[in-house]
Amino acid sequence: MNFVLYCVDKAGHGQVRADNRPAHLEYLNSKLEQIVIAGPMTSDAGDAVLGSLLVIEAADRAEAEAFAAGDPYAKAGLFDKVEIKAYKKVLP
Repeated sequence: MNFVLYCVDKAGHGQVRADNRPAHLEYLNSKLEQIVIAGPMTSDAGDAVLGSLLVIEAADRAEAEAFAAGDPYAKAGLFDKVEIKAYKKVLP
């Protein structure tokens, strides 16, 4: 089953993101078999990072929640909110 992780950064926490980016990338690289797509959400101009968007494969919501909670960004308190929604890919 797929889940969308929609993670919005807290305002003014760019340094928290920068400081934890290596650990975040290491975490994601250790879970590549679960990741369908992942990347930062940016401003329309692309000059500011606003959060993260991931689509992951997980057995159930509990596994998706554990994946989200284990992210070093989450552990560092970067996110203002994290929404987790079941997702069904239809196209392409």
